[in-house]
Amino acid sequence: MSTLETELGNGGVFRSLRYRNARLFFAGLAISNVGTWLQLTAMSLLVYRITDGDALIVGINAGLQFVPMLLLGAWAGAVADAHNRLRMSIITQSALAVQAIVLGLLDLTGAINVPVIFVLSLVLGLVNAFDNPARRGLVTELVDPVEIPNATSLNTAVMTGSRIFGPALAAVLVGAIGTAWCFLANGITFAAIIISLLMIRTSEMFTVPPRPPGGQPVREGLRWVTGRRDMALLFGLLVVVSMSAFNYNVSLPKLADEQWGGEQRFGWVLAVTSIGSLTGSLLTARMRRVPMNWLLTSMVVLGIGAIGMSWAPNLASAFAWSIPLGIGGAGFITAANAISQQESPSDMRSRLMALQAVAFLGTTPIGSPITGWIADTVSAQWSLAYGGVITLVCALGAWAYLAVRPLKPHAPVAVEMVEVGRTSAARD
Repeated sequence: MSTLETELGNGGVFRSLRYRNARLFFAGLAISNVGTWLQLTAMSLLVYRITDGDALIVGINAGLQFVPMLLLGAWAGAVADAHNRLRMSIITQSALAVQAIVLGLLDLTGAINVPVIFVLSLVLGLVNAFDNPARRGLVTELVDPVEIPNATSLNTAVMTGSRIFGPALAAVLVGAIGTAWCFLANGITFAAIIISLLMIRTSEMFTVPPRPPGGQPVREGLRWVTGRRDMALLFGLLVVVSMSAFNYNVSLPKLADEQWGGEQRFGWVLAVTSIGSLTGSLLTARMRRVPMNWLLTSMVVLGIGAIGMSWAPNLASAFAWSIPLGIGGAGFITAANAISQQESPSDMRSRLMALQAVAFLGTTPIGSPITGWIADTVSAQWSLAYGGVITLVCALGAWAYLAVRPLKPHAPVAVEMVEVGRTSAARD
C-alpha cells in the first residue's frame, strides 16, 4: 500500500480527503486563501507605507477588520445554525470577492487613503463575521461525524499552508506591480472556492437539521461553554492568548523594517512562519481525539518562538525562530478548533465556532492597537515578545490548575453522532 493510500486510510493525516466534497472544498479553499493572504499582507504594507511606518495605524486597521466579529460574531453563528451553511457560504464568499475588487480598483485609480482603507476593512470584517461560522460549520458536514476533528484540523492546515505562498507573493509583487494588482488578484482567486462550493453534492453531505427558529441561541451556546470546565478553560485561553500573541501583521512589519533589512521582508518572514503553521496543523490532524495537553504544549512552543523571534538580529535568525512560532500558533488554534468540535452537539457547532471566532479573532480590535502602541512607544521587539510572555504564563497556569482539578472525561459527541450523520446523508 502506498504512503498516500495509508494517509487516506482510517488512521492517516489526510483521511478526510476520502470524501469527494471535502476534496473539492479544500482545493478551492487553498487557492482562494493564497489570494486572501496576498491581500492581507499587501494591505499591511500599504498602510505602513502611506503612514510612514506608523504601527499604531496598522494596528487600528487590523482591528477594524475584526470589530464586526467582536460585536456580531455570536449572533452570526446562530444565523448559520438556522440556515443552509452551503448556500450561506456561497453568498459570503461572493461578497468577499466584491470587496477585494473594489479595494483594488480604488487603489489602482489613486483614490485610496487611510479612511477609505478603514471603511473597506470594516466591510471585510462584516462579511467575515457571517462567513466564518457558515464556512467552518460547512466543513463538519462534508465528512462522517467521526472525522470532524481531522476535517477541522485539515481546514486549518489548508488555510495556514496557503499563507506560505500568499505573503511570499506579496513580498515579490508589491514592489514589482503594486498593491492594487494584489487586491485584484485576490478577487479573482475567490472563483476557485465559489466554483468548488457549487460543485458539492448535497446528496453526499452529512447534514443535520437546522436549529429551529426562536429561543435564545446565543445564550444557549454561552451556557454550554460556561457549564463545562474544559470549555470555559479553552475559551479563556483563546481570549487571552489571541489578544496578545497573534498580532503578526502589526509587529512584524516594524521588526522587518528595523532589524531584518526593510519592511518588504515582512512577507518572507510570514511565509516561513506559515511552514511551521502547516506543520503544527498536520501534527494535530493525525490525532483521533485532541487532548488538552496538546493545546498547552503548543502554547509553550508559541511563547518561546515569539520571544526568540523578537530579538532575532538578522533575517536568517528570524526564519529559524519563525518555524516554532508557526508550529505553536497553528497547533494552539487547531487544537482549540478540534477540541470544541469533537465535544459539541451537532446543532450548536456554528454557534460554538462563532464564539471561538469572537474569542480568537474578535479580540483583535483590542490586541492590535495595543501591539501597535507598544511597537511605537516601547520597542518593536516587545510588541511581539509581550505576547510570548503572556502565553507562557497562561500555559503554566493552566497546567497548575489542571493538576489540582483534573478534567473529567466526557462522551465523544462526534462519535455519538455518526449514525445521525449517515441517516441525514441517506435522506438527502
